[in-house]
Amino acid sequence: MAGRLPGAAASSPLPRALLLLAALALFSISFLSLRSLRPAADPAVAAAADKSRPLLRLQSSSSVYHSPEAFAAGYAEMERSFKVYIYPDGDPKTFYQTPRKLTGKYASEGYFFQNIRESRFRTDDPDQAHLFFVPISPHKMRGKGTTYENMTVIVKDYVEGLINKYPYWNRTLGADHFFVTCHDVGVRAFEGLPFMVKNSIRVVCSPSYNVDFIPHKDIALPQVLQPFALPEGGNDIENRTILGFWAGHRNSKIRVILARVWENDTELAISNNRISRAIGELVYQKQFYRTKFCICPGGSQVNSARISDSIHYGCVPVILSDYYDLPFNDALDWRKFAVILRERDVYQLKNILKSISQEEFVSLHKSLVQVQKHFVWHSPPVSYDAFHMVMYELWLRHNVIKY
Repeated sequence: MAGRLPGAAASSPLPRALLLLAALALFSISFLSLRSLRPAADPAVAAAADKSRPLLRLQSSSSVYHSPEAFAAGYAEMERSFKVYIYPDGDPKTFYQTPRKLTGKYASEGYFFQNIRESRFRTDDPDQAHLFFVPISPHKMRGKGTTYENMTVIVKDYVEGLINKYPYWNRTLGADHFFVTCHDVGVRAFEGLPFMVKNSIRVVCSPSYNVDFIPHKDIALPQVLQPFALPEGGNDIENRTILGFWAGHRNSKIRVILARVWENDTELAISNNRISRAIGELVYQKQFYRTKFCICPGGSQVNSARISDSIHYGCVPVILSDYYDLPFNDALDWRKFAVILRERDVYQLKNILKSISQEEFVSLHKSLVQVQKHFVWHSPPVSYDAFHMVMYELWLRHNVIKY
């Protein structure tokens, strides 16, 4: 035909091929775009599937966790990767390495010393460690009658010995080191080492941030009085007919005020002293089962084992203690399962509790049952128990500043 160039017929398939390639490319892009709208697989789910381990069920709506997704992912990574080196120095028969006991109101310290040795987190290779544990137990020192003055000397000599013997402290000035103590005198025992108080991670039962406790660095250790005298409570709302309950010693200003203002109230069961065993067996513990809100004022320190008692027995804790950095609050949203008040609110305590609707109480109670597993110790430790939650808090702090 006129006007056709030689070879035009041979080249005509090329535009059609290009159109076909363009169509395929458009289809591929559309498919990938639609697929990207699907939620990504939870890394915690993948890790659990790989290890055939039970996975904690997290719900984003009204969750007891600040960020369920972040907690699940961080927890899974901690279990896969976290390693702690325990300094081997010190005679276990004196003040080092092993717990004094796993019972009583300082049981949390003992359980940690026991659990860290039973867990997968321990490593004998310091070059693989993220953190270094200084295994000196003020609770053991107290049990052997060591005076506070001698305690500070023993702690100072031990830590300085580790610094001189090993190179690890000087790499970070101790920022990747931690110690654990639940006894009140334990914190004071380290006062002879101001650089350790400043730099190292302190895991303590008395986390008052109006003194030396530094929330972003230090960790609140829950004070758990184990073994519990009675089984867990929970999912028993119909049995909880008492509005509020507290019984204890008046060893702090807030407790004195609490008893003075409310001990004769007909709706609040407030007692000036611990309930006598002469009244009946385990009357004090059984009262937790019958109460909606258990009042937890600070004692000689901001903390109280009554908080973990309340959680265990299914009674919503009412935190009545200023400057208290609550345990595990990097992960847990305490306002979902507790009532947090200022000490000056004690005068309005009854009105505040009565203003909480039944629907709100039911929600608090159900959330409380969800966190019970985090406030109990086991030997050997089990997933998501108090030990693992402490380790999670340590894991969050393992990316230390290198000086």
